[in-house]
Amino acid sequence: MPSASGGVARLACARLRERGIPVLPLLSKAGLSIEQIDDPGVRIKVQSQIKLVQLAADALQDDLLGFHLARDYDLREIGLLYYVLASSEVLNDALHKAARYSGIANEGVSLKFRASRESVIAFDYTGIERLSDYHQIEFWLLSLIRVCRQLTNRRLIPSRIRLVHHRRKTPAEFRSLLGCEIEFGSGVDEVVFPSAATLMPIASADIHLNELLTKYCEEALAHRAPALNTLRSSVENAMAPLLPHGKANAVEIARRVGMSHRTLARRLSVEGLTFSEIAEEMKHDLARHYLRDGDLPISQIAWLLGYREVSAFTHAFKRWTGMTPRQSRAQGHLAAAGSARKVRHRGRNHSGRKVSATS
Repeated sequence: MPSASGGVARLACARLRERGIPVLPLLSKAGLSIEQIDDPGVRIKVQSQIKLVQLAADALQDDLLGFHLARDYDLREIGLLYYVLASSEVLNDALHKAARYSGIANEGVSLKFRASRESVIAFDYTGIERLSDYHQIEFWLLSLIRVCRQLTNRRLIPSRIRLVHHRRKTPAEFRSLLGCEIEFGSGVDEVVFPSAATLMPIASADIHLNELLTKYCEEALAHRAPALNTLRSSVENAMAPLLPHGKANAVEIARRVGMSHRTLARRLSVEGLTFSEIAEEMKHDLARHYLRDGDLPISQIAWLLGYREVSAFTHAFKRWTGMTPRQSRAQGHLAAAGSARKVRHRGRNHSGRKVSATS
């Protein structure tokens, strides 16, 4: 399984502790231990990090948690990779190095950089399902833009930002900080800058330091086995952008992953899977996520999942959970309200004064 340095997970735990929310139950649900979080030298599974940050977002009632974490932390916490970028001569060089060495920080998200008339930084998921991740990708997105701005000492505005996952609209906080709209529900995850931006010099450039740090990165890279896509994650990532258009069928997905329909069915069978099972589980997971967004109408959720009729979605959701989408959404709101009351109560003593809380 792809691993990560765990920075996003540790920032999420720090935020939970600041709010007096116990981290141990959430770590347990994500398959992590307190020892892994408290030791910054320990790498963790990318899938566990994604799950933990989603659990933290739910507990904090912060649907923009990844964005908020990326906005508030010190970029130097990225570690070796940050200093390699900061010692490069121009932004173009830094972005090429970011693409080459991003696996040191996170093996599950591979950066691709290409420059021609525009400079494009794309995020490719390896070995993990893309649509299970909302907060980590938004953390990466803002971190990348913050790094570009800090290195050039310019408020660079992307020409275009596209993300695979869905939001009803670009949140106002995103628009204010990034300076542009985001195209959600795209077929790719990418940030695009005008080509001239990547020619900007980096104020902290240091050729000798960069050579030394690049050597360290090459050594670290040489000791890592390349992350491999599982067939399931390849199928899920190919399926994601096609769901709303009703084209996520087995024949089309097989073509996109480079094999025949029959070969895909045979290889899934070897892994104890079927295409229909993967599609059902993916729709179920996405439905639960979309229902947490109170602004998304049930009819739009049905469309995002590939259902042409709300009744078909309602029937499927009831089969998965035993309740209708509206009942599930109402139950989620009630649970969130109860959780908020508990957090407020924990943060005060019997006299009503605020007290600190750790976990």
